[in-house]
Amino acid sequence: MPPRHWAWNFDIDRFLNPFVPRPPWRHVPYPIAHFLGYRKTKPQATGNVVPVFWSFIGIFCAIIIIEQATKHVSAFEDNGVPTVIVGSFGAAAVLQFYAIESPLAQPRNAIGGQLLSSIIGVGIAKLFRLSHRFDDIQWLGGALACATATALMGLTKTMHPPAGATALLAVADKKLLDLGWWLIPVMMLGCALMLGVALILNNIERRFPMYWWTPDDLCQGKSILQRVRESTPPKPPNKSVIDEEKAIASRGSSDGTEPGVLQPQPGATDGAANAPETGATGNAVARGDQEYLIIKHGKVIVPKDMLLSQEEEQLLETMSYRL
Repeated sequence: MPPRHWAWNFDIDRFLNPFVPRPPWRHVPYPIAHFLGYRKTKPQATGNVVPVFWSFIGIFCAIIIIEQATKHVSAFEDNGVPTVIVGSFGAAAVLQFYAIESPLAQPRNAIGGQLLSSIIGVGIAKLFRLSHRFDDIQWLGGALACATATALMGLTKTMHPPAGATALLAVADKKLLDLGWWLIPVMMLGCALMLGVALILNNIERRFPMYWWTPDDLCQGKSILQRVRESTPPKPPNKSVIDEEKAIASRGSSDGTEPGVLQPQPGATDGAANAPETGATGNAVARGDQEYLIIKHGKVIVPKDMLLSQEEEQLLETMSYRL
């Protein structure tokens, strides 16, 4: 029997989601909502050339804009803030322009994670610099900053790997150490500029973000992921469903895809407010010996004892809206 602490779970969204407003995309002119990630229909699936092309353009433009903007902010110049670009922006750019469907790349993670990490990094750096032996214990401060930032990002569902580097560099890097609290506005400016570029370029032939706050349905106020005590096999499909699956399989073999394999299609997220207006539903079942993982439109059912990280849960929830 697993230890009791294995089942401990803290879901901050249980307390925050009731106060988060429903996304207003349906009330925003569609040309604007399009570049904020809303879609009326499911975008077509693409190969790997399109993401590679747009990630190259996006990363190149975003890094240049951040570098130039940092040099010309009068508030930074007046307070002697050195014109540097934090190295973690490079890793963040890879997520936000290439791995755009990852939960780690969504705005809540990209901005919230960097904000938390920069505050923690600067705070720990200030605390350790109170010691006259700072040079001897600086390595300890960097490790503590990165570990603390990761823990808080995990608890607040703002996990963003590049932000861990931000917390570490805030203590370990001499230039960032001299920035002090100015590191926070520098990071927030960079995050805002990168997100702005991502919203424009990623929505030309792809879709970003998949959601702004959560893939859960904010209207229902509860997670779409449900756990069951015992996995029960789904009911046998009726004849019409079987005929439809055969038709899909035959179409897959004719267009070069593997028959019977569901092809990924970006769907809508942020709950029903961002779901396609067609209201289509679907099922996908991954079968083990006796366990079932059931993905339906707007619902994910997993065995009670199946361990999932927050990022894995968010990924499954995002996939459910592609059906």
